[in-house]
Amino acid sequence: MIALRQVALQRGTQTLLDNADVTLNNGVKAGIIGANGAGKSSLFKLLLGELGPDQGDVEMSGGQRIAHMAQEVDALDRPIIEYVLDGDIALRQAEADLLAAREAGEAHREAELHGLIETLDGYRAESRAAQLLVGLGFVQTDLTRPLSAFSGGWRMRVNLARTLFMPSDLLLLDEPTNHLDLDALLWLEQWLTRYPGTLLLISHDRDFLDAVCDHIVHMHHQKLELYRGNYSQFERTRAEKLALQQAEAAKQQARREEIERFIARFKAQATKAKQAQSRVKMLERMEDIAVAHVDSPFHFTLPAAEKTSRPLLVLDQAQLGYRGKAGSVGDAESSDNVQLDKVNITLLPGSRIGLLGPNGAGKSTLIKSLTGELELLNGKRVPGEHLAIGYFAQHQLESLDISSTPFVHVQRLSPTASDQDIRNFLGGFGFKGDDAFGQVASFSGGEKARLALALVAWQKPNLLLLDEPTNHLDLEMREALTQALASFEGTVILVSHDRHLLRATVDEFWRVADNRVEPFDGDLEDYRIWLKARLEESRRDSRGEKAERQSQQPSGDSREARKASRKAAAELREKLRPLKKQRDQAEKAMEKAQQELENVEQVLADPALYTDSARKAELTKTLSQQAEIKARLEESERQWLSAEEALETMEAELLASEEEVS
Repeated sequence: MIALRQVALQRGTQTLLDNADVTLNNGVKAGIIGANGAGKSSLFKLLLGELGPDQGDVEMSGGQRIAHMAQEVDALDRPIIEYVLDGDIALRQAEADLLAAREAGEAHREAELHGLIETLDGYRAESRAAQLLVGLGFVQTDLTRPLSAFSGGWRMRVNLARTLFMPSDLLLLDEPTNHLDLDALLWLEQWLTRYPGTLLLISHDRDFLDAVCDHIVHMHHQKLELYRGNYSQFERTRAEKLALQQAEAAKQQARREEIERFIARFKAQATKAKQAQSRVKMLERMEDIAVAHVDSPFHFTLPAAEKTSRPLLVLDQAQLGYRGKAGSVGDAESSDNVQLDKVNITLLPGSRIGLLGPNGAGKSTLIKSLTGELELLNGKRVPGEHLAIGYFAQHQLESLDISSTPFVHVQRLSPTASDQDIRNFLGGFGFKGDDAFGQVASFSGGEKARLALALVAWQKPNLLLLDEPTNHLDLEMREALTQALASFEGTVILVSHDRHLLRATVDEFWRVADNRVEPFDGDLEDYRIWLKARLEESRRDSRGEKAERQSQQPSGDSREARKASRKAAAELREKLRPLKKQRDQAEKAMEKAQQELENVEQVLADPALYTDSARKAELTKTLSQQAEIKARLEESERQWLSAEEALETMEAELLASEEEVS
């Protein structure tokens, strides 16, 4: 059992916990969530004894073996499989003692140590370590290579494998998915669901939390709130709680007031009574997710370029890869092999594509080739006349000017933009007030990622190429990005291990595998099945067994049903865009007409206009303007109502379709 009782914790001048209480029973799998800087990593340090509480008590069951990822890796010259095996200290000690007993000729002691190693499952240790490394994306030939041969992200995977290998009763994992692709993430998800001990997991991946966790600990306002169930259940429960507390977001409240004004305007008109009642019902069924994120500091859109081309971009008989020295999986050096061959791609306006494929198959290579950053080895790249690319990848965080500020970064892109416009824009990405003038050098990884996304959005692309955009982003920012991408009117190509983001924003998948890029006739569940079959086939091949080659495409009635549902959802999402534009245009026309009407009525409020005979013509003209403006306002309101009604119906259908797909 883990219990924090009336705990207070302060780091520097910041109070992280104040009279916080939480109790976790043995065997729970709890997700730790909260805004960046809320103190999630500091909570782990409390449990590890690296920090002491400023007040209160931290109680833990005695004799617990705790496994957690080390922050620094020293043994760079060790083969990675040996580094993983080193995680079991008791086994390594028993092996050393056995060697000493052999050298000393102590047969009885040697027999005892053989028994101890058997008890520690030591004779399968190397096989178990290899399975962990392969599951996390390494190949057999990598296992004997030294840790120093791998880049930083791959070293983190080795460190994760070592942590999972450690015998433990309590497992602490801090953002374990940050350096994983979708394949490795799915494998880790399955491993953790089978873990028999207590798991505390810090993650910003809602699908990962849903699959693994049975409790959620929310760090909020210096307190620890425990929720039963996974992350989706947490959202529903918190939505109900916030609704009871009347703690709704400013954006939602503004929307509510807008609808209420509409009801008040039309409730007396018999022809509009039905529509007004519809708005009342709409108020009553605000979505759980929206309510659960009411206090999010992030609210932004991704505007698309006004002009576009058809097609936007073409790759014709292209060979993609790197020119240079060949390297192995995870090597920091680039490969001179052709990664993708005979690539024929035609990108059309409005396409929304998710890239799937095993690790190292070439997803990032494809993205870089589409941007033009990576020169084709062969074939043609033909950009459209009005192609405007927005490209986000993790390496772009390193290209930010760390001596500058978010405000200056945007100002360099648009020197004529007003200061207020820049500040308003950055505020949507969480850089409010003085934060817009903070030095990038002091930013966290999440803050740098938000700034890089903001710079992409500011340039109004019509083709968005996103390579793992959610790394370092917390749950609130991920949700804001999901909503912004769902309403983006340009073309999207997305590589991500965040399945919620993929399901909500893409209409079709391409599979990048076996040196090819081809449409994938299935959804994320079908892809998981395909990966599992591929892994099993690889294992059989490695054992030299003969087996019939399994189909690489999913099949069956369930796949067809999911495919049909996904297609229907894509078609509905496509229909939403013109309706949203129609509604927004009608809303702007309403605002303009309302302002004009107020100006005219201010003139009509002058008593002299009615008593001065010399102004009779002016009175007639002004009354005519009033009637004309009222007619325009009525028509704009009718158009707004019509579009809003259609949107409401379609969004309900879309939500049902997406639930069916998932």
